[in-house]
Amino acid sequence: MPAKKHTAKPREVHVYVGTRKGGFRFRSDLKRKRWQIDGPFFSSWEVTQLARDPHTGHLWAALHSAWWGRDLQVSRNGGKKWEKSAAGLEFPQERGWNLARIWRVVPSNDGKTLWCGVDPGALFRSADGGKNWQEVTALSQHPTRERWNPGAAGLMVHTIIPDPDAPRTIYIGISAAGCFRSDDDGASWTPLNKGVRADFLPNKFADVGHCLHSMVMAPSRALFQQNHCGVYRSADRGETWTDISRGLPSRFGFAIAANPQEDNTVYVIPSIDPEHRYTCDRRLGVYRSANGGKSWQLLTRGLPQKNVFTQVLRHGAASDTCDPAGVYFGTTSGELYGSANGGNSWELVQANLPGISCVYTAVI
Repeated sequence: MPAKKHTAKPREVHVYVGTRKGGFRFRSDLKRKRWQIDGPFFSSWEVTQLARDPHTGHLWAALHSAWWGRDLQVSRNGGKKWEKSAAGLEFPQERGWNLARIWRVVPSNDGKTLWCGVDPGALFRSADGGKNWQEVTALSQHPTRERWNPGAAGLMVHTIIPDPDAPRTIYIGISAAGCFRSDDDGASWTPLNKGVRADFLPNKFADVGHCLHSMVMAPSRALFQQNHCGVYRSADRGETWTDISRGLPSRFGFAIAANPQEDNTVYVIPSIDPEHRYTCDRRLGVYRSANGGKSWQLLTRGLPQKNVFTQVLRHGAASDTCDPAGVYFGTTSGELYGSANGGNSWELVQANLPGISCVYTAVI
């Protein structure tokens, strides 16, 4: 008989934070009461992603600078040494496109493929661990592309979700185009925005042109998105979307996170409106739905409730896989908050960071 494979029990929770001036790693034991900070990594760069590949343990850092442009770096030893990983991350010169920013690197569920989402609204893939990248031209040359438009942060593929139950299926979120799905490993793409509002378009229920801000998949396999024009749920692989914004103080917001221990629990942090872009009612509050968006509960214990003028960006909230799940979010004013009990109460993990762009987690 073959020897049994022993898997080490998780011992630490890591929270990776990207800011406008560098990336940070926060480490704690599974109780998540005390945190150690490492960093900053890349202190002169804006970090739009700092995340760990669960298959390899590699750290990926997507970087942007107004002076030096964009870069993608990988560390194979926990952040001690970093290497450039950008071969092929470019467009043919004759097309006249500029790769303005790298937003996400996400591994496939089997760990064999890496996907990279960029501005301007394109996707790259790597089959060799990020040594070389190839453009997914079926998305770049999609027939609807002339109706895609940049949002305030550009035209970007910012969300990438491989389907755990279908190895060749992948969902992406584009601002401003909407949700797309490929069932053939990226060879073709279908826009999936039925039921989603786009109040800024002449046709408010167009097939493309939607400003999807962020999207997650729950353990139930339902998809949830925070859109420019509401919060939505899909129980049929994105084919149709149900508006679940009722009970929230605003339809507008950026971040959304799912609880990996509960089938239909999600968290959003609404902003007052597209013009003002700070939290509602001048207080910091997280809204949780434990029933797929049928109702919402405001969570404020441990959060400031007076004179709050900050917001949480599209990648600024995440959850860990502990039980109970930890939930974390970072603000544009540089505060990182965490909850070790699914959001029932919150603690300030770290203040006085640069403005936070993204939050990711790993339990290792």
